[in-house]
Amino acid sequence: MSLGHNIKRLFTWWDGQSYGTQLWTNRNGTKVGEDAEGNVYYRNSDDSRRWVIYNGDNEASRVSPEWHGWLHHTWDEPPTEANLKRKTWEKPHQENLTGTVAAYAPAGSLRRVDPADRSDYEAWSPE
Repeated sequence: MSLGHNIKRLFTWWDGQSYGTQLWTNRNGTKVGEDAEGNVYYRNSDDSRRWVIYNGDNEASRVSPEWHGWLHHTWDEPPTEANLKRKTWEKPHQENLTGTVAAYAPAGSLRRVDPADRSDYEAWSPE
């Protein structure tokens, strides 16, 4: 690893685990499981703390509902031990796409129509 990367890991958390988190995890963590995205979940010996080490960006919306419920003590058993009962109408989990090209744009949204093709808008220009 480069010196810059090592210094960054000392002081930041948003781009992967910091050295402090890695040390805490190595000393106190017991691996509970891993999700489809490669995020790894841990707990301490008395189960008073639960945490996730992200595979990639630290983005909370990448945690599936099953793991979210376990992390927040909504249920005691992790998804590796007890499966969450799914409804037939539920869609698969998807991270928050706001701000990306794949973000939802309803019909009539300006993001869906090329401005040159709009007949209901005429650009103002000072004369």
